[in-house]
Amino acid sequence: MSEHPVATAAQHEQELAALELVQHPTVKAAYAGVAETWLGRAKASEAMRARFEPAFEEVMFSAALWSSNQDPLRPKVSCITRLAHEVEGRRIPGSRWGIDNPDTVYRVIPISGDERYELHGRVGEHRMTENYFTLWNAHMGTVDVLNGRTMEVGSDGTFTITVDSSPAGGRPNHVQSSPEAHEFYVRDVLLDWSKDDPNHLTVERLGGAPSRPALTLDEQAEATAKMMAHFADFTGKLSHGMYKTQPNHFSLAWEADHTGAMRNQVYVAGRFDLAPDEAFVVDVSDGGAEYFTVPLGNIWGTTLDIYHRTGSLNKAQSRANDDGTYTFVISAQDPGVHNWIDTDGLPEGILTLRMAEFPEGGPRSDLAATGRVVKLDDLDTELPDAARVTTDERAAQLVTRQQGYLHRLPEGVL
Repeated sequence: MSEHPVATAAQHEQELAALELVQHPTVKAAYAGVAETWLGRAKASEAMRARFEPAFEEVMFSAALWSSNQDPLRPKVSCITRLAHEVEGRRIPGSRWGIDNPDTVYRVIPISGDERYELHGRVGEHRMTENYFTLWNAHMGTVDVLNGRTMEVGSDGTFTITVDSSPAGGRPNHVQSSPEAHEFYVRDVLLDWSKDDPNHLTVERLGGAPSRPALTLDEQAEATAKMMAHFADFTGKLSHGMYKTQPNHFSLAWEADHTGAMRNQVYVAGRFDLAPDEAFVVDVSDGGAEYFTVPLGNIWGTTLDIYHRTGSLNKAQSRANDDGTYTFVISAQDPGVHNWIDTDGLPEGILTLRMAEFPEGGPRSDLAATGRVVKLDDLDTELPDAARVTTDERAAQLVTRQQGYLHRLPEGVL
């Protein structure tokens, strides 16, 4: 485990293989067909339509990367939702999808309930506030989950997770699978981008040789084409659900355990739709959550610019009000406040605030998130006590952000 926890040789091998896979005739045909269908269904605004091509490339590459690691007899650890980068002189597209959390390193591992596995890893020096190993069924529902923050680790930070259909029987860090078990969805959530360390992670299937051969290239291409269509359909339904809600309004959900949402999180979903002279002001009381994040996304399933701009802010990146609450300003223009979430020029978009890691007993009663539209010219009056930044301070904020992101993407951002 001497190499980088995410930018491993195995990860690069998978990314390069996925790059070849998307050139297969079956996959190229699916790429064109899925794009046409998605655009026909989406009824996107002109501003949102202009974001389609780069976002679509990411969603489809994520599907290619993910679909190529679906064999539970030959499991690998695949990291998705990375930004575009370079490997061996070749451009690797980004792989964000499904309105991802910009703080999270997402990894997937195929699992069969008929097999036994061990996950071997090591936690970083600065252990994460939030880290979960969620065993999903084929519909993204939870079969079992292990809290990586409280799991047992050795004095050197190493750990082993056992995975099989038997009860733990005294084994620490055990995840009990079932006939429904399909794959692990591992979330390493980085609250402090510059310090929090993703886990080193490998997987080993126990037992004899695989009972069936690996997919041929043509079979893999067919599987990839199906997953591309599924990713577009999933994201389209998610966005459609968001856009059925009233603009500049929130819906608070205490917990979810389906369609990929994580158990024990509180979700606050909504969308913004602003005139050029308007901002959406969001007031948050976190209910005692150690972690929360406020990211923006487009209808195509990718978050906005999180590297060159403040397209998201989490609790560590934000300035609290004197009473411990937080106030954020969502706008295309820089309002000069520290907690500015930059829409990257989009007048509309999706907001998916997430809160997690509450005190024992759950969130405090003061948990809340409300939003209001304010004219940009009225922000000083409406937010007299909000922390302000100078031009130089804004530039420094972005430099810190970029340096922190490269902590998990050492290949660099293209």
